[in-house]
Amino acid sequence: MQLVVARIGRAHGIKGEVTVEVRTDEPELRLGPGAVLETEPASAGPLTIETGRVHSGRLLLRFQGVKDRTGAEALRNILLIAEVDPTELPEEEDEYYDHQLMDLDVVLEDGTEIGRITEISHLPSQDLFIVERPDGTEVMIPFVEEIVAEIDLEEQRCVITPPPGLIDDRAEIASARDAEAGAGTDAGAGAGEV
Repeated sequence: MQLVVARIGRAHGIKGEVTVEVRTDEPELRLGPGAVLETEPASAGPLTIETGRVHSGRLLLRFQGVKDRTGAEALRNILLIAEVDPTELPEEEDEYYDHQLMDLDVVLEDGTEIGRITEISHLPSQDLFIVERPDGTEVMIPFVEEIVAEIDLEEQRCVITPPPGLIDDRAEIASARDAEAGAGTDAGAGAGEV
């Protein structure tokens, strides 16, 4: 199975290094020296990583045969693709590869069907599940512990506990003004009690 593990960014310096936007949780495994990666577009590869280093928080790679800035600039925006065994699992227990999460049924804790994961969007702040609902509409579910309660690969389902308004239009709007209106003159009662 092929997985996108990085996107090549701009050239860095004059010796053929490029910045890369890492798209894997295991860069040391997928983007180490000697790794041979397919590319998208395919005509640009395969590329073999010669060296890698971190500079100012960014991963810099140099590929065999790319020795100058001109060659590095020619690689900009190319996707790097690794061949991964479909049965391989991430090192951490609560981590998943995208292909494991695709097509999972998304349900609430009570079993109510929400839809099916059709895409995973990797944003800088968090990942999002794009879920297709039975009526054909889509909803975005943040892949965070507070919302995604369980991933059950054997049952092929993802159990979520969404806050009000995330998957429906019935958001609960609570404000201090609403609380005061409901409490009336008793709002200060009990303030001095121990």
